[in-house]
Amino acid sequence: MQWRVESEAAGTRLDSCLSQLTGLSRAHVQKLIAGGCASRNGRACKPSDKVQEGDLIALTIPQAQELAVEPQDIPLDIRYEDGDVIVVNKPRGMVVHPAPGTPDHTLVNALLYHCRDLSGIGGVLRPGIVHRIDKDTTGLLIVAKNDAAHQALAEQIAKRTCGRIYWALVEGAVKEDDGQIVTRIGRHPTDRKKMAVLREQEGREAVTHYRVLRRYPRETLVECRLETGRTHQIRVHMAHIGHPVVGDATYGYKKQRYALEGQLLHAKELHFIHPATGEPVSVQAPLPDDFAVLLRKLEAQLPKNTAENDEK
Repeated sequence: MQWRVESEAAGTRLDSCLSQLTGLSRAHVQKLIAGGCASRNGRACKPSDKVQEGDLIALTIPQAQELAVEPQDIPLDIRYEDGDVIVVNKPRGMVVHPAPGTPDHTLVNALLYHCRDLSGIGGVLRPGIVHRIDKDTTGLLIVAKNDAAHQALAEQIAKRTCGRIYWALVEGAVKEDDGQIVTRIGRHPTDRKKMAVLREQEGREAVTHYRVLRRYPRETLVECRLETGRTHQIRVHMAHIGHPVVGDATYGYKKQRYALEGQLLHAKELHFIHPATGEPVSVQAPLPDDFAVLLRKLEAQLPKNTAENDEK
């Protein structure tokens, strides 16, 4: 696979640029570069090389190994499927791919039972996985069935043309009706299991757009649109502006008001260009039961005239 570097990527590291284009982790890309699988303008390169506009960069991904992950008969809520892609509505509590401490009962295990023809770009443990959502976040996730689809979808995410829209119930009253949060996000300096907003020149750019959908006495329902897709981005950003996601014990209140299994954050809509047909595809997923039930309870607590007349 090869790409011509566009102006917005000029000056970035080669490993970071290839990670964005392929959807592979930066660590995985670094290993491929070290193994001689990448070139820049036809020459050998290093992960730290800075790419320039017009550079021709190429990456050869070795043939996928025989999968060691066992297929498991786990029900899937499939919202869209054809010969190139699957869009799944992931339930709360399900990890996307196997990792230390979670060797099975993941989305990947379920996908391998459902179909064997997944993209090999993600490697043995992440076949077909183009992007991820957190274990306790619910909603839509797109999976590629072949390498061409994987590459095309990863490019859409890298170029910020893939629409990913979330609903979140957040603590407190969000003052503005809409807004944009622009920061840099990276690993927390003292707690490596968490992400954090970092100073300029640290971490990676993170952009979230939000708008208020409904106001309640102690919470606000917001729609968040991802422009970038950093780890825990919405959870970190909403906490950063003083409105952590309800149920998020990591970035929000340690003592939660409601008995929930995790944060009320739901990937509700996906909009992308089909990698084979070039046609736009839009997929939606209903709110999970606990999220919907709590919203109904909050609605019932509103004064009647507010519930009837609030345009949001």
